[in-house]
Amino acid sequence: MKLSVIFSSGTGHNLTIAKWVEDEAKKHDVEVRVRKVAELALPAELNPGQQKYQEDSKDIPEATPEDFVWADAVIFSTPARYGIMTAAMKNYLESLVGAWSEGTTIDKVVSAFATAQNRNGGQEMTVRSIYTSMMHHGAIIVPPGYTNEVQFAIGGNPYGVSGTATREGFESDIEEAVRHQARRTIEIAKKIHG
Repeated sequence: MKLSVIFSSGTGHNLTIAKWVEDEAKKHDVEVRVRKVAELALPAELNPGQQKYQEDSKDIPEATPEDFVWADAVIFSTPARYGIMTAAMKNYLESLVGAWSEGTTIDKVVSAFATAQNRNGGQEMTVRSIYTSMMHHGAIIVPPGYTNEVQFAIGGNPYGVSGTATREGFESDIEEAVRHQARRTIEIAKKIHG
């Protein structure tokens, strides 16, 4: 099975999520591509978190439509921007129009994560904004739902694990919930795509 992990990140929180997903997928004998979306605009002067992320992600290739088409399953991760995905993530999703018109995006198994600076920063709506776009592709959406007790420990979001970003990492320990959602997505994708 082939999995693309496609993320947008400003200070590295979503890169952390992408690495957890990659690690979990490799434990389940999955071929994985980790890709960052091309950022559309960066501040003239990066803050320390942005500088560290730029350094940490410099060797990660930018996502192309081919990374979506190649995969049996795709997991997205993005910061919330005013209750929706980042402009960079939306730009990436809009780049799929050619693949969509050829029908090569149909039946991809999809799941999503989101982060924000505060607990009620629009993470659930951000995940759902990705799912809305994926519905147009005929994707098979796999949310975590309430399939594992770990969901309740981090706030009970049934759409996709969401993290509250702090300077030190995440406000609560979301790693196991991320790994559970990744495993669930992989299990469903294997059932569908073999």
